[in-house]
Amino acid sequence: MTLARRIEWSFALLLLAVAAMPGRAAGQATDTLIAPRAKGLVTAPVTVYEMGDFQCPVCKRFFTETFKTLDKEYIATGKVHWIFVNFPLSQIHPNAEAAAEFAMCASKQGKFWPTHDRLYDTQEIWAPLKDPGQYFLAQSNALGLKREAMVTCLQSGVGREIVKNDANGAARSGANATPTFYIEGGMLSGAYPIGIFRQVLDSIIKVKTKK
Repeated sequence: MTLARRIEWSFALLLLAVAAMPGRAAGQATDTLIAPRAKGLVTAPVTVYEMGDFQCPVCKRFFTETFKTLDKEYIATGKVHWIFVNFPLSQIHPNAEAAAEFAMCASKQGKFWPTHDRLYDTQEIWAPLKDPGQYFLAQSNALGLKREAMVTCLQSGVGREIVKNDANGAARSGANATPTFYIEGGMLSGAYPIGIFRQVLDSIIKVKTKK
């Protein structure tokens, strides 16, 4: 099985795993898994899966130096459909999993992307904390989140299960570092500058939109 096929199969298994959760129809599971942390048109010619870690300094650099430009030039313009996949490297980033769980619970309230941005913007504050949970919850008001609902979600373990399934899918795909990007059958690992992403995305878009 080729690497690209393994990646596609891993994410297919991830979708099936969520679909099999009690009380979820397949369509509902897919929406729960993808829609809250996807950006851009579903019909965009290119889909990118970003496998990221909120405590990873390289991921933060990608967010600050590259992603914001990609968002303006490719996602907002309908060229790219972008999906975030949690891949916390807990062995070296002990607070990454807690941050990912918080983001997944925020996604239940439709606030994944504001939370995603804030976690990276404040990484230097929460990354060294022994227990970042209270700090995360303190951001609820600023993010427009219902604090009680966040507490309930975090205590239920729902976010933890989503993060675990994400991480397992990313590992099976062959990812072993963050950030890693699965782009239309290929894998790109590292916080490459905007110029590299432009080359990759423009070449794929040109082929896929060629009439």
